[in-house]
Amino acid sequence: MCRGPAVIDLRRHNANFCAEHFVKFCRDQTAKAISDHDMVQPDDRLLVAVSGGKDSLAVWDILIALGYSADGLYVGLGIGEYSDASADAARAFAEQRGLTLIEVDLVETYGYDIPAGSRAAKRTPCSACGMSKRHVFDEAARNGGYDALVTGHNLDDEAAVLFGNVLRWQMPYLGRQRPVLPAGDGFPRKVKPLIRLGEREMAAYCVVSGIDYLVEECPMAAGNRHLAYKEALTDIEIRSPGAKFAFYHEFLSKAADRFADDETTGRDELGICERCGSPSESEVCAFCRLAERASAAQPVQLSRRDGGA
Repeated sequence: MCRGPAVIDLRRHNANFCAEHFVKFCRDQTAKAISDHDMVQPDDRLLVAVSGGKDSLAVWDILIALGYSADGLYVGLGIGEYSDASADAARAFAEQRGLTLIEVDLVETYGYDIPAGSRAAKRTPCSACGMSKRHVFDEAARNGGYDALVTGHNLDDEAAVLFGNVLRWQMPYLGRQRPVLPAGDGFPRKVKPLIRLGEREMAAYCVVSGIDYLVEECPMAAGNRHLAYKEALTDIEIRSPGAKFAFYHEFLSKAADRFADDETTGRDELGICERCGSPSESEVCAFCRLAERASAAQPVQLSRRDGGA
C-alpha cells in the first residue's frame, strides 16, 4: 500500500492517489482504452490535434510516455488574445520536450478567422470552428502520411455528446459515436484515447506533471449547449459516482452496434471537391464554400459624411 500523500480522490474508483500513482493511473487508463478499442499500433505515426488546453497536451504527453511517435498540430483560429495564449501554451509544451509542432494559421492559409467564418456562413462560432478544424486536421494527416489523428476528447466530452444525441435521437450521429473512426473515403483514422478519463483527472494530470496549459475557455463557446449537457451530467455524477462512465461505456458495449446501419443513412456518395481535392458530397466541399464566403471582400460601411444613408 502506498504511504505517499494523496493529491486527488476519485469517487468513481473509491480511491485516493498520490502524485506518482495518479500519473501511472492516467497512463494505464489511456493504454487500456487504446488496447480495448484497437486504436493504434506501437509503430504507428500519430498526429495529435493540440489546442493548448489540458486535454490535448495531456494526451500528447501520455502518448509520448507510452512510447508512441507523436507530432502535434496546432490550428490558429484568429480568436484574439485567446488564440495568442493557446498558441503560446502549445509551442512551450513542444519546445520544452523537443517535440515537433505543426502550425496552420487560418488567416494566413485560408484568408479568414473564426469570427469572420461564423458571420459569413451564418453558423454558430462553434460550428464554423469545428468544420474548419476538421478540414485542417484531415488534410494535415493525409499530407503528412500519419497513421492516425488523435484528439483529446475525454469522458466528459463524449458523455455530453452522447447525451445530446440521445435527447434528440440523432441516429446517424449515434452511429458515428465511437472512439475509433476507421480510415476511408479519403479520411484519416481518428482515435480518442482519453475516453476513460474525465476533465477533473486531466486537469490534475497536467498539474502534477508540470504541464502549463491554457485554463481559459474559448470566449466564443458561451451558450454552447454541450456545456449545459456537461453540467447536467456532472450534477448526476455528484449524486451517483460512476454514472457518467457507465452511461458512455455501456452505450459502447451494449448499444453502439445497433446504430451502425444509421451512420450512412441520408449521406450521398462521396466525390472529390474540385477546389481542394478533399472528400465531398458536392462539387465544392462545405469547407471551401465557407472559406470563399468568409475571405471575400467585406462590404464598406459608409457613414453619413461619406454619403451613406
